[in-house]
Amino acid sequence: MIIAGPTASGKSALALALAQRLGGTVINADAMQCYRELRIITARPSPEDEALAPHRLYGVRAAAEPANAAWWRSNALAEMAQAEFPILCGGTGMYFSSLVNGIADIPEPDPAAREEARRLIAEIGPEALHVKLDPETATKLKPGDSQRIARAYEVLLSTGKGLAFWQAQPTERLTGWRLRMILLDPPRDMLREAIETRFEAMLEQGAREEVRNFLTLGLDASLPLMRAHGVPELGAYLRGEITLEDAKARATLVTHQYTKRQGTWFRHQRLVSRPDMQTIHSRIASYTQLSESFITDLVNFINRPG
Repeated sequence: MIIAGPTASGKSALALALAQRLGGTVINADAMQCYRELRIITARPSPEDEALAPHRLYGVRAAAEPANAAWWRSNALAEMAQAEFPILCGGTGMYFSSLVNGIADIPEPDPAAREEARRLIAEIGPEALHVKLDPETATKLKPGDSQRIARAYEVLLSTGKGLAFWQAQPTERLTGWRLRMILLDPPRDMLREAIETRFEAMLEQGAREEVRNFLTLGLDASLPLMRAHGVPELGAYLRGEITLEDAKARATLVTHQYTKRQGTWFRHQRLVSRPDMQTIHSRIASYTQLSESFITDLVNFINRPG
């Protein structure tokens, strides 16, 4: 079972409600929620929610060890195999695509190559390192995308072949599973309001302190979690560069822009056949507010033959 959609659409609430009804295990498919250091700002399920149903791949990785789709796919498949009813929940389209369509088997880069790539990103910048990539890979990457450029360069150093070469190799699609998918696709104005409300709640729950403690770790600025929505903005506030109101406005804006990209991606991808997908054009505010008839209709959709 896949529950997908943009940030703040209510995926976690729906996944929890269905997990309780079906005896399911919620498996994280959000790239930021796999890291352990930031629970509040990445909107990971609360300890109270996690106690209501099994949750897997949440907060299992250190921020200093960047995750990727290959790592997630391997671990998600292992968790799916152990679950009575797996419910994959998240908004990272690349993760879902890797699960269904397969992903290139790229050799794990040497630690020395990874260190060298990070050093060069810091010293000469992503644009200069972009020039050092093989032409096939370079054409696929934006010169300012430091994370992907560093990844491509460490693969090139370790294997002698560019990332584009490895990505062109045949992949193994998912077999042996009957997938159903629920896509949450609420209106943009509803999402914008939800994002604003959620960020206010995050601040009340201690997001400023969480980000302050996280930034004291002194991690590489190119690491994924350093760019999680709200981290750069609250970091600027904590350094006295902007006001808290500016930080809230900026964080809300970048998150809303991201939801637009997420919505577009999910609407144009076909992870499952049309009969196996149901779209909900509203936001799920809380699992406790879901009506019994609504959940029953979704359960019938999930369990229908074929």
